[in-house]
Amino acid sequence: MALNNSDSLGIEWVIDAHGCEAGALADLSKLAQLFDQLTEAMHLHPLGKASWHQFPVTGGITGVSLLEESHLACHTFPEFGSLCLNLFCCRERAGGDFEALLKGAVGAASVRVRKIERPYKPAL
Repeated sequence: MALNNSDSLGIEWVIDAHGCEAGALADLSKLAQLFDQLTEAMHLHPLGKASWHQFPVTGGITGVSLLEESHLACHTFPEFGSLCLNLFCCRERAGGDFEALLKGAVGAASVRVRKIERPYKPAL
């Protein structure tokens, strides 16, 4: 069986959201809902429940969900009003509307999305 381009190229999205509502960034249920919205919108397949950790001093939250496609992770910084999101998919695919999702979920004023191609074969 021959491999096509989508079998030898992963896609990673690195997303930074700023101007977010501090309360939303410290709300585990809102972040779990964001993960659910992303998985549904992008047709992702979680391998189980996401794992979460909330930091006692700042209220920031780190979360990760292992996916058939690879992983979805976030880190929130309520004290700075920012959220860092990372999604890696092992096959090339279309992205989601990260800006709309983050504006709705955490009130992000600005969203920066970087799409990185991750080739599995070395460049010739």
